[in-house]
Amino acid sequence: MPSYASPPIEPSLITFDPRAGGMSPSGPVLTRRMSDLDGLFADGDAWRAAVRDGDPVVYDVASSPVPEAEGELPQSITTIRPGTVGGEFHMTKGHQHPNPQGEIYLGLAGTGGLLLFDGDRPRWIDMYPGAIGYIPPGWAHRSVNTGDEPYRFLAVYPGNAGHDYGWVLDHGMGYRVRRAPDGAPPLLVPFTASSPRTSPSNQE
Repeated sequence: MPSYASPPIEPSLITFDPRAGGMSPSGPVLTRRMSDLDGLFADGDAWRAAVRDGDPVVYDVASSPVPEAEGELPQSITTIRPGTVGGEFHMTKGHQHPNPQGEIYLGLAGTGGLLLFDGDRPRWIDMYPGAIGYIPPGWAHRSVNTGDEPYRFLAVYPGNAGHDYGWVLDHGMGYRVRRAPDGAPPLLVPFTASSPRTSPSNQE
């Protein structure tokens, strides 16, 4: 066998429930509340009001035990709760991979979208159960719940890709995704950050 800086884990079976989320065996679980999304929503007053009004959970990320290490393929299931802030749909923080690598998202439950941005061009991919969204190397990405139920997806990514959350605060994501009237498809409103952030908020 080839040699590795860190020996790979043993072959294993990992199961998940697409309707309930979670993985077995389970790894770390990350919970993001509204207060963790500082600087991401256009309507700062609406965001602050949501934080004061109970600081609700916006999304969870349940990971498998596969480590984020070179040669490994970690997996995670993200569940985004439905809702809007000032008309803008609930979303993940979004990130770019410092070590440019591809990634795939598989829709499991609910409806949402995958927003991608390479610094010049934004792209939007509708996501739903059975849809696979491919993220090429070099594209920042964020997931958005555009429905009225929890939106859930499985992510599989190279373990050495890394996560740069500050890039999104500095550059924006090309579009803001807003609720349209009368149940029409989401509105994609062009947007890029006008200036670098002044208060870093780039934790996972």
